[in-house]
Amino acid sequence: QVQLVESGGGLVQAGGSLRLSCAASGRTFSTYYTMGWFRQAPGKEREFVAAISWSGGRTYYADSVKGRFTISKDNAKNTVYLQMNSLKPEDTAVYYCAADPSSTWEPRRRSAYNYWGQGTQVTVSS
Repeated sequence: QVQLVESGGGLVQAGGSLRLSCAASGRTFSTYYTMGWFRQAPGKEREFVAAISWSGGRTYYADSVKGRFTISKDNAKNTVYLQMNSLKPEDTAVYYCAADPSSTWEPRRRSAYNYWGQGTQVTVSS
C-alpha cells in the first residue's frame, strides 16, 4: 500500500504564502508515479490544482492557480511540495495530495489517482 501524509496547512492572510508538503511511503510506492494536488472547499466538489510527472519534467496547473502556485518534488525524499503565493480567500479549502500509479499522463482526471492523503486545511482570511 501507499501512504500519503500532507502537512503545512494553516491560516494565512490574503496575499500571503504557504508551502504544503506531501510525504509518500509504502512498500508499493514508486517515484514513477504522477503526483497531484487537489482541493475541496465546503459545499463544493474536489477540484484539481496541480500535478507533476514522475521525472518532474512536466507540470500542469488549474487556471485558477497558474502563476501563483508551484508544484515540485524531491524523489530522494519521496516528497511533493506545493508552494502557494499570493493566496486569495477563494483558495480556502482542504488540500489533498494524490498519487497516480499509471504510466499515462492524465493530470486532471481525479479517477486516475489511486492513492490519497487525509488532507490539510488551508484558510485564507481577507
